[in-house]
This record gives sequence, C-alpha cells and structure tokens, in this order.
Amino acid sequence: MPRFLKDFLNRNGTGPGLVMLGLVLFWTVGLIILPQLSMLDFSFRPNLPPPEMGGPKDVYTLENYKYLVYGPEGGSQAYNAVDLMVFFRTLVAAVCVTVFNLVLCYPIAYYLGQTKGNHIRVLALMLIIPYWINEILRAFALRIIFGETGVLNTILTGAGLFDTPFDFIRNDYALYAGLGYAYILLMIFPIYNVIESLDHNQIEAARDLGAPWWRIHWRVVIPYAKPGISSGCTMVFMLSAGALAAPQILGGPSSLWFTQLIYQQFNDSSDWPQGAAYAVVLLVTCVLLVLGAMRLFKVNMGDIGK
Repeated sequence: MPRFLKDFLNRNGTGPGLVMLGLVLFWTVGLIILPQLSMLDFSFRPNLPPPEMGGPKDVYTLENYKYLVYGPEGGSQAYNAVDLMVFFRTLVAAVCVTVFNLVLCYPIAYYLGQTKGNHIRVLALMLIIPYWINEILRAFALRIIFGETGVLNTILTGAGLFDTPFDFIRNDYALYAGLGYAYILLMIFPIYNVIESLDHNQIEAARDLGAPWWRIHWRVVIPYAKPGISSGCTMVFMLSAGALAAPQILGGPSSLWFTQLIYQQFNDSSDWPQGAAYAVVLLVTCVLLVLGAMRLFKVNMGDIGK
C-alpha cells in the first residue's frame, strides 16, 4: 500500500477513510472520467439511426471534427466560418469575463482577508445570500434589470443620461454582467482564503519602507495570493466558456455561444456525435489554454490545489 494512502487511513481511520476514498473514486471515475470517455467515443462515430448503430456503417470517423472546420460538404464557403467565429468569440468572451471578475474581486477579497471585525462576517453573508436563489432565476432577474423597460434604463433615462432606453441585451452587456455575477464567489473566496493567512506585518513593513500601495500589492500580496488567483481564474474561465443558461437568457439575437451550438446539435438536430465532437473540442481547448496560462505565469498544479 502506498505510504500516503496508509497515512491517510491512519489519520482518519480505516472505515471512514475507505468510505471517503470510495466516494472520491465514484465522483472522479463514475461522474467525470467515464462520461467524458463516452462522449469522446460518440464524437468519432457517424450519426446513424438507432437500428444501424453497431452495424457495418458504425465505424470511427473524423467527419464530425472536420465539420467544425470545413462545414458541410459542398458548402459555399471554404471554412465553417459561423461555427468557428462563435467558437473563438466564446473563448475571448470567457477570458474577458475572467479578467473582469479578477479586477472586481481582488479588492473585495483583500479587504475581507486583511480587515478584522464582525462587519466582515456580515459582508461575507451579504455576498453569499443572493446565491441561495437558483441561477436561472438570477439570470431572469438580470434580464429584467437590463431590459429596455427595466430598472437600469429607467434610472438612466430619468437622470437624462439617455434620451431613449439603451438595449443592454442586444449589445451583450447584460450577458457579460450576468456571467461575471454568476461566478463572482468562485473568484472571491479562493483569493480570500489565501490572503487571510498573509501576515499583515509584511504589508506594514513594506509600507514603512516607503513602498507605494501598488508596489505592495505587486511585490507582496499578489505573489502570495497566486494560488488563490490561479484557482479562481481557472474556475471562472472554464465555467464561463461552458455556460449555457446565461447565454440563453441574457444573450442578444447575435450573441450565439458555442455551448448553444452544442445544445442545438444534441437536442434540436439529434446529432449526438456532432455535438460530442464540439464538446470535446471546447473541453480540450479550454484545458490547453489553462495549462498554457499556468506555464506563462509560472503556476503549477499544486498551487491550484492548495
């Protein structure tokens, strides 16, 4: 038996330890690995009616992946410009949402982590309570707020800033705000958990030595908070790129999300192999982007797991 496993069982007891390991194994293998492998298998198969599945025509093929790049055979364009544009726009938007959340949440996490007092608990509770409401209901509430007759337009037109209501939904402002709001806690609390353990004396020492506030954060706080920042950015980026409810509810007519294409392939077109291929491409691309960003910013997997 590996030493780390023996130590784990000694700390937690043989019975409870085996139960916890079994649950983790079931979660990892049964709910993550096996479904992904099944989807990968689907992505290499042709779209056949049920009676022909498993027959001589059911052979592995790359046609589903070629369709994403080149589109249907005999099409008027050399490349599948629509789907590729939606794919890249989704990734760029997910990056923008991640950066927006980081800029917004870092000061909040720093304040929560480095300020003492009971009001911090109240502030943390105020951040958590809105998430007791279902994500779908929150998205519809944001649609009401950003609608042409919504609260925001009423305030702006009443203050004379706009003569006519501004269409926040058609211009995708509501979508990006909704995605940023949906995952704000996933950015705040990983950073907060790290900054809370930072010795405040280090910040005071840097301040006593004459360092400006931006240098204190750049040289002291941010390097220390790198595990929390990398964990929060990873979760927000992956979930933003794979979001479906917010784009469906808050997106304008021209703001098609790549997950909506996947949904259409699975449900509207009943083309599960094509939808699986699109899902695999999105998953692999997001993982590669995250690994590339980790390498660029010199973050290892252990930092994210802290």
